[in-house]
Amino acid sequence: MNAPTASHTPDDSWLSAAIARIEADYQRSADTHLIPLPLPAFAARGIDFYLKDESTHPTGSLKHRLARSLFLYALCNGLIHQRSTVVEASSGSTAVSEAYFARLLGLPFIAVMPRSTSPEKVAQIEFYGGRCHWVESAVQVYDEARRLAAETGGHYMDQFTYAERATDWRGNNNIAESMFSQMAHERHPVPRWIVVGAGTGGTSATIGRYVRYQRHKSQLCVADPAGSVFGDYHRTGDASLTGAGSRIEGIGRPRVEASFIRTVIDRMIEVADVDSLAGMHALSQLLGRKVGPSTGTNLVGMLTLAHEMLARGEQGSILSLLCDSGERYLPTYHNAAWVSEKVGDCTAANEQINRLMRPAQA
Repeated sequence: MNAPTASHTPDDSWLSAAIARIEADYQRSADTHLIPLPLPAFAARGIDFYLKDESTHPTGSLKHRLARSLFLYALCNGLIHQRSTVVEASSGSTAVSEAYFARLLGLPFIAVMPRSTSPEKVAQIEFYGGRCHWVESAVQVYDEARRLAAETGGHYMDQFTYAERATDWRGNNNIAESMFSQMAHERHPVPRWIVVGAGTGGTSATIGRYVRYQRHKSQLCVADPAGSVFGDYHRTGDASLTGAGSRIEGIGRPRVEASFIRTVIDRMIEVADVDSLAGMHALSQLLGRKVGPSTGTNLVGMLTLAHEMLARGEQGSILSLLCDSGERYLPTYHNAAWVSEKVGDCTAANEQINRLMRPAQA
């Protein structure tokens, strides 16, 4: 007796088509580049720097990977349907990328974000057909996103909870697997340190788990901006901690997020805001193009670790991320008047970063 044939409802057909569209979009997108940083004073002493350039994704940031994974996770778990409104709590880049994928699937998208979000990111969200819903403070985004999802009968993506579980950390061409593949022919193919920031914590969780799964000797460092609670949480394990939050857009949080997995992180380095911006400017000059402030935070972490390696006579590579383009921040972090008002005088920090990038010969 033949088994009954499964019937496909219209929603089943839509689901199949939706997943196919995302997979086709993935196949059209080449992997991001790995950039060696020209820092000859370090290279002469056996230390090499690399940045994986996530700004080259179709939506211009690291969050493109996360948005793709979140959509596939929600689709395959039956959380998004043909008539769903997709809602996200985001300070900008995740919302840009999610708006892109929502448009790809023909779904309405609402980004709940603080009013301080850069106008360039707002314009990009709206370009992809998304709508911005404002709150006054970063701590309000969670409840407001849940409320809007319930009100519209939609789905709250909740990147801060699902980022660490939506990505296959064992491989499947995730960011960690790509990093190690691209490093294979370098002088020090297995990085001594990998440095990332944390907003949701999804990237650090993916990389930290992958490193352990593959039994690499690399260690993982999170460069954390001032005001974030992640550093204190990593030290204490107290998940009830709260704080002011970060002034470096996209990383650092005022509360401990469920996707931040402290046990896969070997080291936390707190970075002052003026140092993040000094790193951003120094790296922009080094590369000949503007980078965003969280990439500056990463550079400070890399330089800190490199000088510790010099002091111990160690050699090896340090790998981090170029998170997004500085073009998104022209009226803010790349605007001297705005920085002076919102952050303060970066003169001393700029001088210090320039010294750190040119260590004296032994």
